[in-house]
Amino acid sequence: MKFGYVGVGLMGLPMTKHLLSKGHSVVAYDIVPGKAEASGAKVADSPAGVCAGVDAVLLNLPTNEAVEEAVFGPKGVASAAASVIVDFSTVKVENGKKFASKVKFGWIDAPVSGGPPAAANGSLTVMAGGDKADIERLAPLWKDIAARFTHMGPVGAGLAAKMINQLIVGCGNAVMAEACVLAEAAGIDAARIPACLAGGHADSTLLQQIYPRMAARDFAPRGYARQMLKDLEMVNELAAKLHAPVPMMGEALSLYRMLVHRGLSEIDTSGVFRLYDKEEGK
Repeated sequence: MKFGYVGVGLMGLPMTKHLLSKGHSVVAYDIVPGKAEASGAKVADSPAGVCAGVDAVLLNLPTNEAVEEAVFGPKGVASAAASVIVDFSTVKVENGKKFASKVKFGWIDAPVSGGPPAAANGSLTVMAGGDKADIERLAPLWKDIAARFTHMGPVGAGLAAKMINQLIVGCGNAVMAEACVLAEAAGIDAARIPACLAGGHADSTLLQQIYPRMAARDFAPRGYARQMLKDLEMVNELAAKLHAPVPMMGEALSLYRMLVHRGLSEIDTSGVFRLYDKEEGK
């Protein structure tokens, strides 16, 4: 298939390279000079420039505002012809619905989970909202980028599912940090906890992938702390509108607010451990 791609960053770069490796053609644009070139894709000079003759325009952008600018700004995707937009970004549910209602072509909200490694090898978890016909037409895309793809319902349903994902991940990261600091305080080999608990009720992807990074103090970004804060703020807003009680999420939100307040917005989401680390600041 032929895709336009807007947003060739932490997630977009490995996904673009993966799509090319699978034989798809990609025309890419990024606001940061050099990003699109680094992907190996054909390079466009604007979001509108990725649209000509493509099966879908794919967006992978960091904020609500970035999505709005890429689609509706000067030389945005909406000013060109496109059959369907697939938005991999994590934006507010209401904004995703609003954006979809303003374009004259299809819109699929398809937020993902799995991080850059999964984007690079095609093993993402994708939760999608949109028209069934649009979803089915892009079956080769889902096959090549996702280990698990779920059509959750109409536009906005994928974003609602992603809010739940981020609630679980945000709270889970805080629990992993507390588990690591408790293991170290107990004087046992904290690094062996994931192997020790594997297969039990405490096992999880977070335990096997995030906890070891905390134990090793490896906070090179695979997902930015500022992005987790942005997502948890959206979860908090959605829960308030729906009158859904989420007290545990509120604790995680406070931790990420503190982390970013300390100037640590660009470290990995696992960096929430730094708020607990007794070695921090020495």
